[in-house]
Amino acid sequence: MNHLAVGGVRALLSHRQAPLPPALGGESLASVPVSVVTVDDQAVFRQVARELIDATAGFESIGEAASGEAGIALVDELDPQLVLMDVRMPDMNGIEAARRIKDAHPSTVVLLVSIEDTANLPADVEDSGASEFVRKQDFGPAKLRALWERHGQAA
Repeated sequence: MNHLAVGGVRALLSHRQAPLPPALGGESLASVPVSVVTVDDQAVFRQVARELIDATAGFESIGEAASGEAGIALVDELDPQLVLMDVRMPDMNGIEAARRIKDAHPSTVVLLVSIEDTANLPADVEDSGASEFVRKQDFGPAKLRALWERHGQAA
């Protein structure tokens, strides 16, 4: 993730007031937060994503992995409701990892993330089983909530 995108997300988090206003997720989606696992080979994105998830009411970061293989194992262990999966990682990319997660956990919502635009993604991204793609630099509390409302089991 480039430092401009990280800076933008960090700026959003540093300027927030507790609790977040309802437009950014200040109202709880449910009494039990949506459990989220982040899979990305870049530690800085995992950290920013964890801070953003935990700052969004109704969501809780429960684990992180640095590779597709480790992500699959973590999802098998923790059974999260939502997975943020980087598209491009060494060894096993996020597309294949998303495909395997969806095969083993059909009710888990997988969102692919990347700094790249849709036009620059691999052709097989459509066959990954992921619910949606979002650019990392566009990811924030309002986007997280909207994505969950579109694809999750939110009431």
